[in-house]
This record gives sequence, structure tokens and C-alpha cells, in this order.
Amino acid sequence: MIVLEFKAKGKTTQYTAIDEAIRTAQFVRNKAIRFWMDNRGVGQKELYRQSSSLRSEFPFVKALNSSACQASIERAYSSIARFYDNCKKSVPGKKGYPKFKKNSRSVEYKTSGWSLSETRKQITFTDKKGIGKLNLKGTWDLNFYQLEQIKRVRLVHRADGYYVQFLIGVDNQIDAQPTGKTIGLDVGLKEFYTDSNGHSEFNPRFYRTGEKRLKFRQKRVSRKNIGSTSRKKAINKLGRVHLKISRQREEHAKRVARCVIQSHDLVAYEDLRIKNLVKNQSLAKSINDAGWYQFRKWLEYFGVKFGRVTVAVNPAYTSQECSNCGAVVKKSLSTRTHVCECGFVMDRDWNAAINILKLALSTVGHTGTWILDSNASGDSTSTHAGEILYEQVGSMNEESSPL
Repeated sequence: MIVLEFKAKGKTTQYTAIDEAIRTAQFVRNKAIRFWMDNRGVGQKELYRQSSSLRSEFPFVKALNSSACQASIERAYSSIARFYDNCKKSVPGKKGYPKFKKNSRSVEYKTSGWSLSETRKQITFTDKKGIGKLNLKGTWDLNFYQLEQIKRVRLVHRADGYYVQFLIGVDNQIDAQPTGKTIGLDVGLKEFYTDSNGHSEFNPRFYRTGEKRLKFRQKRVSRKNIGSTSRKKAINKLGRVHLKISRQREEHAKRVARCVIQSHDLVAYEDLRIKNLVKNQSLAKSINDAGWYQFRKWLEYFGVKFGRVTVAVNPAYTSQECSNCGAVVKKSLSTRTHVCECGFVMDRDWNAAINILKLALSTVGHTGTWILDSNASGDSTSTHAGEILYEQVGSMNEESSPL
């Protein structure tokens, strides 16, 4: 499954209609969550029936295409299923109890409610929300795919405009030649990562470099009267700066991950709990700016695409143990050089990367078989050290989305 994204060009009234469709989809999802809270144990079929009752009760819900209402129900049920799954797995900390959406930014249609023009340069939404025909601006060629391959269409509202995403069911795997190389990665704040070969990737720190622009825009927002048009414009400009930083971070993680995966048959990295790490207030900004989650997400995606093995290992003591003799050398975060009694001296992160690779190789006997999941949810999984690599599953599907 891949995602092709286009900029949507239309009139102001059409943009208003898109916002109304997004609010309606949010309303349906929240009503489904409330129905589940009041009736514990209901399944997806009962939620579908709830959608039908909402369409008969509220005219503005009936104006939205029925498949879009069903997609909103599926979004609600996915959050419910994820909550139950986390409870069964005894995930530490919060289990992700389903919450009500306050500011949704997208609405999703299935195979009905829209139609493409013959040139595939325009899309028309045929429900009663009044969106109508939108021009598609982008470099992707939809003529390359059959209409039957387009499984879903999303309308997305961002700070810099409106976008149309096409979820296309295609086999996105590539038969890559084996390289015979393995690598371990230790992510950090000083360097983006240090590998087991001693190479360090520069950390661009996009948020840090954009802080002056953010502070300037934030001051502009604070000076405007609440509820005024000028304040809304200032908030939009602030959102554009945040969006640019987010896209820079995502594109950097994608580029680096692709290079790493293409060059190695096995990639080992730390199984970090980012939510727990950012609780450290003195490091939270730097951790979020590093984009470790985005990097891991793209490693796992490209691992599936190119048929490589990605292994997430427990990071405990990887920085403390000596990669030469195995002795534990305790050190604080400020100590950047590993010095062992055996006489082994090495950069702290390099030593950790070697330990990460050793942990992965000690539990992995073969490369395993890769299976690409056709689910459009966007979730992806890597193999954890200690698990048998009979298969590795992933369904990340946003490589084609321009960042």
C-alpha cells in the first residue's frame, strides 16, 4: 500500500465544505467512542449500526458519504482495539484509553463518494457536502494505476492548505541484492546516530535552528486579540513554521534510513520508549528534535521494502558494558569516552553501537521471511531481539507522501 499526495486547489466555499466534512467525520467518530463507553463489549458491527442511526437522526451526517461515515467508525474501532491489545499485552504505563477527537484534520472516503476525471487531474466529491470538483497539483501520475487499485481517498487540512491522498494497493517490495553487511546503531543527541563501524551522522537539530522564527511568530499571536481575524492569520503563520520543521525532520529521517537499509542486510537499533524518555524535562526538547521515532519508523518501512532484517534490542547496559571484554563500566551521560580496565578505550556511542549489534546477532539465526501487510493503518513492526525471525511484518505506507 502506497500513498500518493496532491495539493488540492479549489474555491473558498469548497475549502469550507471540506472543513465541514472533516467536522462531521469527527462527530461520527466521537459518537462511536461514546457509544462504546456506554455499552462496553460492543463490536465493530454494533458501531456500524450506530453510524446508520446517526445518519437517520442528523441531516448533516447523512450529507456525508456513507463510506466516509464507515471509515470514521473504523478509526474509532481501531483505537478501541489498540486499547484492548495493550491491556492484553500488559503494556507498562498508560494503555491508550480511547479519547474524543477535538481537532481532526482529515476525512477518509472509501471507493465511493468520489470520481476522477479522464485526465486524472481533477477529483469530484459526489456527496451532499458541496465539495465538488478539485484540481490536483502534484508530480505523481495517477494514470499509471487502475481505479480498482485506489482503495481510499483522504482529504487533509494542513497549515499550508488542503491535500488529497490516494491510498493505492500495490506491491511495494523491491528485490535487493544481499550486501553481506550488518550494522548496529546507537542514536544520540550530540550525533544523530553512531554505528558499529564508528561512523557518526550529523544531527541537524531543525527545531533548534528554527526557534527564532517560532518565537517571533508566537509573539505575533500573543499580541492579537482573541477571536480576531488577525489572530487567526497569525496562528496560521505559526503553524506553517511548525509544519516546515516537521517536514524537514521527517525528510531527513527518511533519507538517512533509506541509505542505511540499502547498504546492510541486518540493521540493529535500540528499542527506546520515547514517551518515557521525554519525561526528562531537561532533555525533552532535544529528544523530540532528534526525531528518533521517525527514524525507526522509516528503518522498519524500508526494511520491509528492500527485504532487510531490522532488529530492535533492549538498550539496557549497552552504554555501560565493554564491547571488548564484557565488563560493566558505569559512567554518567556527561562521560563521552568508554575506558575499561582491560585497556580498551573507545567513544561511548561507538562502544554502545557494537554492543547493540552483538545483541542482535546473538539472537538472530537467519534473515527470515518478509510479509507485507495490506492494512492501510500505517502501523509497522520490527523484530525484537530474542524472537524467532520466521516473518517480519510491516504496513508503513507513506513513502510517496511529499514531506
